[in-house]
Parts: sequence; C-alpha cells; structure tokens
Amino acid sequence: MKKLTIILSAFIVFASFTTLTPWKGDKAHSQLAFTVTHLGVSDVTGTFNDFDVVATATKDDFSDAVFELAADVASIDTRVEARDKHLKSPDFFDAAKYPKLTFKSTSLKSVGKDNYILTGNLSLHGVTKEVTMDLVYRGTTDNPMSKARTAGFKLTGSINRSDFNVGNNFPAAIISDKVSIEADGEFVKN
Repeated sequence: MKKLTIILSAFIVFASFTTLTPWKGDKAHSQLAFTVTHLGVSDVTGTFNDFDVVATATKDDFSDAVFELAADVASIDTRVEARDKHLKSPDFFDAAKYPKLTFKSTSLKSVGKDNYILTGNLSLHGVTKEVTMDLVYRGTTDNPMSKARTAGFKLTGSINRSDFNVGNNFPAAIISDKVSIEADGEFVKN
C-alpha cells in the first residue's frame, strides 16, 4: 500500500509540472495547400480555406507536440469556380457526404535541429490512413502587434489520392495520383 501511495504521489507531482499547453492556429497567417499535376505537364495548386488546427505540447521546443486539424472540404479553392464545383462533387471529394477532412498526429520524431518526421492519421473521403510528413519548427516569437506568443511551422509531404478513393475515374495521366501537401502555420498560445 505504501508503494502505491508513493507512486500515486509521484504521478500527481509529475502531472502538475507537465501540463499540455494548447496553441491555436492563427487562420490569418496559415494556409493548407495542395498541388497535383495535370496532363503530366503543369501543376495546379489549391487550398482549403476553412480549417482549424491546434498544437499541444509540454516542451518549449515542441518536440512532444501533438497536432490536430479539421478542414471543411467545401472550402476547396483552386481559383476556378467550375473546377472547385467538380472537386466537391462525388467524382472527387463528395463534400456533401464527406464534409470534413481530419488529421491527428500519433508521433513526432526529431531528424535534426527543428526538423521532424510527423506521423498521424489522415481521414479523407471516408478513409483513414496513416501518413508521414516533414515538419520544420520555425521558432517562437512575440507578435509585436498582438503581444501574443506565436510559433511557426512548415509542413510538406505527399499522399496518393487513390489511397483515399478520390477521383478514381481519373487516371494519373490526366491528374497525378501523387498530391503534394504544403502547410504553413502560425500558432498562438492560449
């Protein structure tokens, strides 16, 4: 019984010093972008304009951070209204049936100063798969305008749209299977 009391006391002390700090994505200074290749000769880039992202960490260098993202599929924007409408249709994302895409990280592995491999579960078009991306921590500063503590990250990587059953009727010769992902994010400490 004495050992159990000591273990519980140690856990309570440890927990009080390792509280998770939430950092909320600053929408005005963040973007979630993707690029595909069309007909093998040109790249088409788009964004999801409506998304929320949160990072939680106990360490100042974010080496133990967990990232969670939710994006509204209907907010897709490729600067061509007809293409956006087609992408929202059942031919691609089927935004009416699958209105959200989500990501939650499961691990963060350091591969050098401020460089990480971020792994997590991406749910898109009714399919959840583990994906791995590169993450660069760009530092933390105080925003001189808002006085808020602000951290920055850049995420890059790729997925195969076929893994998520997106646009299955369009072969890679028309639209590349590989979709490059690039996200830039500023996070404000809550």
